[in-house]
Amino acid sequence: MMTVHLLEAGRTPEYSRRMTTQEFTPHLSEAHDMGTYQEKLNRLRAAVLGANDGIVSVAATVVGVAGATTSTPTIGLAAAAAVVGGAISMALGEYVSVSSQVDSQKALVAKEKAELRDMPEEELDELTQILMDRGIAPDTARKAAIEMTEKDALGTHLHFELGLDEEESVSPWTAAFASAGAFLVGALLPTLLILLLPVSIRIPATFAGVLVALAVTGALGAKWGGSPHYIRAATRVVIGGALALVVTFAVGSLLGATGVV
Repeated sequence: MMTVHLLEAGRTPEYSRRMTTQEFTPHLSEAHDMGTYQEKLNRLRAAVLGANDGIVSVAATVVGVAGATTSTPTIGLAAAAAVVGGAISMALGEYVSVSSQVDSQKALVAKEKAELRDMPEEELDELTQILMDRGIAPDTARKAAIEMTEKDALGTHLHFELGLDEEESVSPWTAAFASAGAFLVGALLPTLLILLLPVSIRIPATFAGVLVALAVTGALGAKWGGSPHYIRAATRVVIGGALALVVTFAVGSLLGATGVV
């Protein structure tokens, strides 16, 4: 149990006395370590995007090639190229994206440090105004701004002005490896389906297997991200994947029928 001393402005004396000291049990099931939470979301986003891209891009490639030729070695070569190139591309893209995000955050932190050093009064006034805008009385807001600035000036101003935490820094390498690994896992399904199944059923089986896998990853991504809209998320991914497969298969079939390949 914890004791909280609440400042109640404008309340009746009875209410103030009743609320001055309140016993409560902390909501321990809710995450409050934002640095860890942000890192978790970063890894989740990279993993879901990587898996979806691995499934869709490799499936679209092999289905398109299979529409033009029944040669298993040719399809396998296309699959290998799509898997290797896609995994590297995903890792590089995530690394560059997250690195840019980290660099921008560092620049904002440096700027805030300079402002606190060169114009502390203006920064204190700004923090006071932010607290007032959130409904705190002017005197209380000024007092709170002073106390928070004395305890942790940089952390307080980063949080209230920019919504940042100096310790909350995502890892570009984590995102890159998560994305590449998830891409490889996702790419495994269409590759195995198209290469191992008989020629007569491998294209429709690959279609079906890929769409089921996309529905699962879409729903899991929504669940792990805290969204209750599982069906909506799964539907979006399935529609996009189905469109990609239909288009590439049509293009491959057309090229094969016309003798271009």
